[in-house]
Amino acid sequence: MIIYRHRLEVRFRDCDPMGHVNNAVYLTYLEQARFAHWRAVWGFNFEGLPGNAPGVILARAEIDYRRPARYGDMLEVRISLDRIGRTSFGYSYVVVDQKEEVVAEARSVQVMYDYGTGKPVPLPDEMKARLQG
Repeated sequence: MIIYRHRLEVRFRDCDPMGHVNNAVYLTYLEQARFAHWRAVWGFNFEGLPGNAPGVILARAEIDYRRPARYGDMLEVRISLDRIGRTSFGYSYVVVDQKEEVVAEARSVQVMYDYGTGKPVPLPDEMKARLQG
């Protein structure tokens, strides 16, 4: 089930000399969608976090490229929640173009992380509830 949709336009700087979006740029697209989702469900912003607040780190990402996207294409990143664990949660993504053709499919695992101790920490119940929508 799709829990969030994020639209973006492919910028000239996203493209490589072959004229299509460089493979590494897709990680940025996924990140943009994740952060937009977190702002929508948690009001997430860096300025409002106390200095000792745990953060969310990316622990794993995988992408399957299906077709090239090009400068000017309008893409939509669709996020689904795969799972919620004790300290982590997983997303699935489908990136489609303006013709509804699949450009890429991806998965990621995010971990709630205490930067002070350098260790994962449990996801708060409120955060879990909001993720599940």
